[in-house]
Amino acid sequence: MARKSNRPGLKPDETELNRLTKISASRTIASREAERAKILIRYSQNMSISQIEKEIHVSRPTIYKCIDKALSMGTEAALKDKYHSPKEPVITEEAKAWIINTACNKPVAYGYAAELWSRQSLATHARKYGPVEGHTCLSRAVKATIQRILSEHPIRPHKIAYYLERRDPDFEKKMQDVLMVYNEVNLTNEKLQNGETPDIITVSIDEKPGVQAIRNTAPDILPDPEKNSRIMRDYEYKRMGTVSILASLDLNTGHIIGQVHDRHRSIEFISLLNEIDAYYPKEHTIRIILDNHSAHISKETMAYLATKPNRFVYVHTPKHGSWLNMVEMLFGKMARTFLKHIRVYDKAELKRRITLWIKETNEAPVVFRWKKFDINSGY
Repeated sequence: MARKSNRPGLKPDETELNRLTKISASRTIASREAERAKILIRYSQNMSISQIEKEIHVSRPTIYKCIDKALSMGTEAALKDKYHSPKEPVITEEAKAWIINTACNKPVAYGYAAELWSRQSLATHARKYGPVEGHTCLSRAVKATIQRILSEHPIRPHKIAYYLERRDPDFEKKMQDVLMVYNEVNLTNEKLQNGETPDIITVSIDEKPGVQAIRNTAPDILPDPEKNSRIMRDYEYKRMGTVSILASLDLNTGHIIGQVHDRHRSIEFISLLNEIDAYYPKEHTIRIILDNHSAHISKETMAYLATKPNRFVYVHTPKHGSWLNMVEMLFGKMARTFLKHIRVYDKAELKRRITLWIKETNEAPVVFRWKKFDINSGY
């Protein structure tokens, strides 16, 4: 087909043509270079601009630009992008510093309702107040502008990461005491044979409050090979109240002693201590890892402990450091498995099923171990 163009023809030699053909068929080279190679090959074959446009699906200005570069500078230059000299930065360093300083404060400090900045809200604030502060270059700042500035430092004011504040002045000492107990338990467990009981029995005690009794308002639809592969559940539900789980985890055997109550007061905690006392041989000392809950150190609890001299020994975790209590691992396992998606008719059923789960778990107990003893790091 004859080419209808005032431009001269393109006549690459055999080496150039072979190179263009190889580039046009490449799957690894930049797609724009392959596209330009296809344009030059077709133009050298006297194909019309309209036909090139239809076959390669590019605009006529793009085709003309590629051909003109090849005619003026050669096929190699036509495949590459032109060198762009860098422009002077539009956003000044002072303006960037102003953005960073703003991002390091909460929006509420500037009279906004939001708790955290978004990149869009920060851009809007920059456009509105940047020029007033002498940074006229921010008058057209957009979300991408803010993103580039924040990425240089980097600052992410739209994200939250949680940390643990140590509010106990004796945190380090108490943590060391707890970790030393765990290390001693690990060494004891390695020495003891099956069925043997250590002289000091170590248990970890805590409570899991606010376990919800949730009832379906419509029955679950069970899996059916012909209809659905999963349990189908209506999204509506009814809250039937909450219960608290009090649990003692034996760090030597993995045995669980648990109770489920409507509340967690001294009377419920004493009830758990009574069950622990009845379960273990009388000649053994029971060492308890526990936090600083008021029920653990109340007058009623202390009066009960006075009736059991030399029976119980407290080892307190630091304040705001209940994560050091190993029974939390049990509660975490319970939350991820048994309690996840649970539905019951009422609180009484929830209590029965929690008690049954503890009984089933005790049939194949798991001994939890604290594996990291880097006291300096606090873990």
